[in-house]
Amino acid sequence: MNFGDFGAVTPAKIEELRGRLTRLGLDLRLVEEKSVKGGGKGGQKINKTASAVQLKYPPLNLFIRCQRERSRAVNRFLALRELVDRAELVLSPSTSVRLAGYERIRRRKARRSGKKAGPPPGGPAAGP
Repeated sequence: MNFGDFGAVTPAKIEELRGRLTRLGLDLRLVEEKSVKGGGKGGQKINKTASAVQLKYPPLNLFIRCQRERSRAVNRFLALRELVDRAELVLSPSTSVRLAGYERIRRRKARRSGKKAGPPPGGPAAGP
């Protein structure tokens, strides 16, 4: 895969992604890229154009498919960013932004459920 043009993506985002790639030591030459036709909602146009992007990274057995935007270049960037996120989950979980987000949501849900929770089911019976 070539780290080429990503269309309407800002240069700051591209540089941030490039930094994460080098920090994780991912080799872009091993990424297999394929443009495929989209599917789902969107009608005839989305079913005719090959704007969806599939990325495969065999060393970590990762497979990403992205079809969020109309532009193939933007979908390439989004798919590569998703690939880096998943690789970071595998290679460096302690620095993963995604894992930190999951942990934050888990703690928030635990706090909320603690506030709303009544007596545990099957607890002490009320009555004689």
